[in-house]
Amino acid sequence: MALFKIKRYGANAAPPKPKSKTREWTDSLVFAIVAATLIRWATFEAYTIPTPSMEDTLLVGDYLFVSKLHYGTITPQTPLQIPLTHQTDPIFHLKSYSDLIQLPTFRFPGFSSIKRNDVVVFHVPFELEFPADLRTNYIKRCVAIAGDKLEIKDRQLYINGQAAPNPAGLQSKFFIRIPEANDEVVAAFRAQRVVDYQQPNGDPVLSEVPGYGLGYEVDCTPAVAAYFRQQPYVKEVIAETIPAGQPEINQAVFPDNPDYPTTINFPGAPGLHHWNKDNYGPISLPKKGETVELTADNALLYYKVILRYEHNEGISMQGGVILQNGKPLKTYMFKQNYYFMMGDNRHDSLDSRFWGFVPEDHVVGKAVLIWLSINPYADFLHKVRWSRLFQTIK
Repeated sequence: MALFKIKRYGANAAPPKPKSKTREWTDSLVFAIVAATLIRWATFEAYTIPTPSMEDTLLVGDYLFVSKLHYGTITPQTPLQIPLTHQTDPIFHLKSYSDLIQLPTFRFPGFSSIKRNDVVVFHVPFELEFPADLRTNYIKRCVAIAGDKLEIKDRQLYINGQAAPNPAGLQSKFFIRIPEANDEVVAAFRAQRVVDYQQPNGDPVLSEVPGYGLGYEVDCTPAVAAYFRQQPYVKEVIAETIPAGQPEINQAVFPDNPDYPTTINFPGAPGLHHWNKDNYGPISLPKKGETVELTADNALLYYKVILRYEHNEGISMQGGVILQNGKPLKTYMFKQNYYFMMGDNRHDSLDSRFWGFVPEDHVVGKAVLIWLSINPYADFLHKVRWSRLFQTIK
């Protein structure tokens, strides 16, 4: 008995009907969506820079390519989602995924490990309302890798006891004091690319600040600050640094705020480190396979890691002691590597200083290239920052 028949078209047989235009367009659209989804997941993805947290390295309006190949493509945790969306659809802004199915993730081999000073895109860890692979994407510089000891003293970053090299575009806050209002300083701000993104025109605001006097509080590089020190219309340029032992005014830094952003520990609260953005640590980063002794001194530091990122059951904390199934956990071996991410705009960046370590399974890829840059404050003829096109990211 024949299992199948071969159709033969004779001279009088009708040829197969051609596809309709609708069918051709549908097939092409499906193919394009599938291809774009695979490319976006496995190789490169385009991102834009919406905030100044990485200035002066990356500017608001930069368009980037992020490589998934460097660190290895990671399989999706949430398979049920509309292709080419993230959290919501672009038209109606409705939820574009279902968390009914959550899968364990696997990272394919890459051709590079995560290194210090890499500019990295990752899923921000503190957004517990989303699955890990659908949390908001942040871009920061990896300043410390698993196993490192990190400390910040008077703005300067130290890794394993050695002063870390500062990125060329490193920014922080300075107060530029002037004797009186003048147009020269505003023109100089524009020429030196000093921008206040909270203002409609981007110009810094002149104000009278107690203890400083009349002037402008700006984010800029040390080189730009040195330029203003030489100008005759500037009285003084002051580097704003929070002294050691003085906590942040509005929000305690990690690990004093274990449930960021829902908890706020106010200055003067007992039992806290009272670190700040400029004087922070020392702090040791968890490393895969490393075993640590859990004490009252490091319980806050590692509790969130053990509870949320290591996928353990029965974890709680009581009286500064980490418990598993009600029994004290005396030692713990980490299941994955963790990283410390900071923005190059050190005083205007929400980063690991506030919400802690970034787990390796939250890392998306390495930022490699600026392919377009748009100045949001320029006129039409000067909108494109031509000098930034096709720059590699360092």
